[in-house]
Amino acid sequence: MSFKSYMDIALQEAQDAAARGEVPVGAVVISPEGEVIARAGNRTREDNDPTAHAEMLAIREACARIGSERLGGCALYVTLEPCAMCAGAIAAARIGRLYYGASDPKSGGVAQGARVFAHPQCHHAPEVFDGIAEEDSAAMLTAFFAARR
Repeated sequence: MSFKSYMDIALQEAQDAAARGEVPVGAVVISPEGEVIARAGNRTREDNDPTAHAEMLAIREACARIGSERLGGCALYVTLEPCAMCAGAIAAARIGRLYYGASDPKSGGVAQGARVFAHPQCHHAPEVFDGIAEEDSAAMLTAFFAARR
């Protein structure tokens, strides 16, 4: 079986988020069969909700769609390393694989900072693959923040 990346969908969601004035982060949840079951971009400003990160929104949508609080066997693609809050939700949802683009030295919670999946209280850790479309993800974030300075 060959690897198929769905990061292009997450990047499109990030671009859509930027067009709405949101930090350009996008996420997509893929079923074990390779079907897109949820996709989202950041909506923290639009929804006035600090938890409306792309990952959280995509996880909520995927769980609602399949009718379960668990997403075992599913994969999550996200353009930026998840923060500690999102990493906690990924663990709680029992997502099987996490693919992310750019690392986040400031707020990351996977390889940086809290390192949620390495914590002894973490009951589930997905397989983690970083650097997927890293340059595209990082460039989008850099351009977004440069335009606001």
